[in-house]
Amino acid sequence: MRFLIVRTDIRTVADGDIAAAWAGGHRLRDETTAPEPRRQVVHAEDREAALHLARALASVGAVRAGRQRIKVLPLADYRPAYRARQT
Repeated sequence: MRFLIVRTDIRTVADGDIAAAWAGGHRLRDETTAPEPRRQVVHAEDREAALHLARALASVGAVRAGRQRIKVLPLADYRPAYRARQT
């Protein structure tokens, strides 16, 4: 399985937005509608390599200071359901 390692900026949120999200029971951040801005994207062929790269990216000063984060996302293997016959 392939993996995508992404370093993103963390969006700041106002205190009022946090309170409103908490009171309303909804999410403060929804990555499906408004993803965080990407800083760096790396691909890895297996989980071990992906975690090794993620640890290396986690040593960046902005990540250690809490202004950025590292995400490791599994990618589905591409295997076409239909293959054309060879004649």
